[in-house]
Amino acid sequence: MRDVCVIGLGLIGGSVLRAASAAGRTTWGATESTVDAKAAAAEPEFATATTDIAAALKRASETDALVVLAVPLTAVDEVLRLVAEHAPDCLLTDVTSVKAPVAESVTRIVPGARFVGGHPMAGTAESGWAAGSATLFSGAAWVACVEENTDLAAWREVAMLALDAGAHVIPLAPAAHDEVVARVSHLPHLVAAVLSSVGAMGGPLAAALAAGSFSDGTRVAATRPDLVLAMTEGNRAALLPVLDEALGKLGAARGSLASTGGLSATVEAGHQGKAALAKHAAASRASIRIDLGAPEARDGLIALGERGGCVTALDGDILIGEVA
Repeated sequence: MRDVCVIGLGLIGGSVLRAASAAGRTTWGATESTVDAKAAAAEPEFATATTDIAAALKRASETDALVVLAVPLTAVDEVLRLVAEHAPDCLLTDVTSVKAPVAESVTRIVPGARFVGGHPMAGTAESGWAAGSATLFSGAAWVACVEENTDLAAWREVAMLALDAGAHVIPLAPAAHDEVVARVSHLPHLVAAVLSSVGAMGGPLAAALAAGSFSDGTRVAATRPDLVLAMTEGNRAALLPVLDEALGKLGAARGSLASTGGLSATVEAGHQGKAALAKHAAASRASIRIDLGAPEARDGLIALGERGGCVTALDGDILIGEVA
């Protein structure tokens, strides 16, 4: 199995490092955070964890390791400049929550890298090395991006890392990924922020009466603000129209409540939407096989992902997936 070098050892990067190590890979990691580096190095398996990112990248270049960027979007360009200096031809992926801007940065700064954008759809409201877990990605979706110029041998390596971590792989174009996560990840972070702000105006009594619906709806508001800002502001182009949709629906609810006293249209639409998502998730799925060496493999991968399908295993160059 290919060695793995993780740059950034917070919740996600630390979990990637742990999962890759648990799968039997040779791993090492580096981070700018002295706190995370010391915490990681305190564990015997990760004693080589360091703040020397250049040294970690040089080792990756020498061993042709898979380099995983696990830093906030705002730090991507800075780290890519180090990649360009110390491992310009490396096999490279990332776990950033926005894909199109990262792809653009890689093309601009490290054009020789064999890059495949990635995004595991897993996490908690906690942060830092201590919050990570080797099982964080078990059963989770992990996007591995496919573009016209994607090297499918590199894509296979990234998919194998995700599968080793216990995830299933969803192949998507970067723009498709960014539009969907604006709906199911970034908008929820903004809604949680608003709900928490409004709830806090109720003071001690609100804290005393808040129950499951409030805690469920505001869980992600506990995420570090700088991480939320990086993902939401970084996905501005895709998030703005989705935010407009949400504001339109809230405005319609407000108008209906003010004029007729009724909210049935809003509540029924929400109930139906939740049921539709549950139906999609529970739909029976058929097996599918894609030969990564076939000329139409890229189109097949994108079609699989856009239908909500996923890759569950790889047998040589034969991809085994499921689709509704």
